Amino acid sequence: MTEIREFRIDIPQADLDELTERLARVRWADELPDAGGDYGVPLQYLRSLVQRWRDGYDWRAWEAKLNAYPQFTTVIDGQNVHFLHVRSPEPDATPLLLTHGWPTTIVEYLEVIGPLSDPRAHGGDPADAFHLVIPSVPGFGFSGPTAERGWNRYRIAKAWAELMRRLGYERYGAHGNDGGSLISPEVGRCDPQHVIGVHVTQVFSFPSGDPAELTGLSEEDQKKVQFLQWWLENGGAYDKLQSTAPQTLAHALADSPVGQLGWNAQLLGPNLDPDYVLTNTMIYWLTNTAASSARLYYEDFHTTDKPAEPTTVPLGLANFAWDFQSIRPFAERDHKNIVSWNVYDTGSHFAAHDAPDLLVDDIRGFFRLAVHH
Repeated sequence: MTEIREFRIDIPQADLDELTERLARVRWADELPDAGGDYGVPLQYLRSLVQRWRDGYDWRAWEAKLNAYPQFTTVIDGQNVHFLHVRSPEPDATPLLLTHGWPTTIVEYLEVIGPLSDPRAHGGDPADAFHLVIPSVPGFGFSGPTAERGWNRYRIAKAWAELMRRLGYERYGAHGNDGGSLISPEVGRCDPQHVIGVHVTQVFSFPSGDPAELTGLSEEDQKKVQFLQWWLENGGAYDKLQSTAPQTLAHALADSPVGQLGWNAQLLGPNLDPDYVLTNTMIYWLTNTAASSARLYYEDFHTTDKPAEPTTVPLGLANFAWDFQSIRPFAERDHKNIVSWNVYDTGSHFAAHDAPDLLVDDIRGFFRLAVHH
């Protein structure tokens, strides 16, 4: 069963009508008058998003935007995998796999598809063109729920290697953000003879617990470790919950679109375009993948079969300002072939959306290096 089938998003109107009914009778959570964001996603922000969802948001327009790109599904390792496949007009373009994370979807990459696949039409050098493969992570969106245990980053990486083989791509690159920054280096690790290089927006390398590791750190890196500690204690609630008891919250999210929106909005936040927040959330809601997307955290957290050796394929980082700050000495412990490391003073955790030009330039620059490395 290696068949690749064409796919179009076509949500039944009945599903949209049912959503409208649910949004019309939302019951709002209680909140302290001076809460601000201290207790989590604020009521006022969520109310404004829901008002937009009810009165100004057009799912069909976004559906059409996504359907403008060729989409397919195939079954790999027993799991349905949905993906966009955008071939460049440049015949010798480099194949590139783009992997999203949580709480986003393939929508994360919409702004970079044009410039990456057709630089000539976007004022770039045709030599920098990519054939793009943008899959929905198993358990997310149009790939649909996972049906068995064990779909962790390592198994997904193997599925991605098989997907690229199935598409006939002999040599390819990988890029990832968020969960995609965990999966993409594993693609390089499990398929090094075919992967040219791996580009990420975070290198999630943490202190190992050996105190000696911390003594040689620069002041700047020590600050990053302190921030990491602060984040884990104050910002990592979703991570802890989804790693340990994903199903507990999923019952609420599967039954309440506003609940799904609140849960996704804790990372998406008020600085992003509201329609971007709503469209990503909408895909989780319409595919009922709250539970299965959260399970990825559980599977990663509970896997005992973790590779001990560092990766060896060329790795590049584009670190944006309002994001996890990668710590180079730890990154070099886990990845033996870092060829570019660029830090930007703008852009967020969703750089493909809010700093697309910088991200595109960084990806192009990295693969120019990696191809010759």
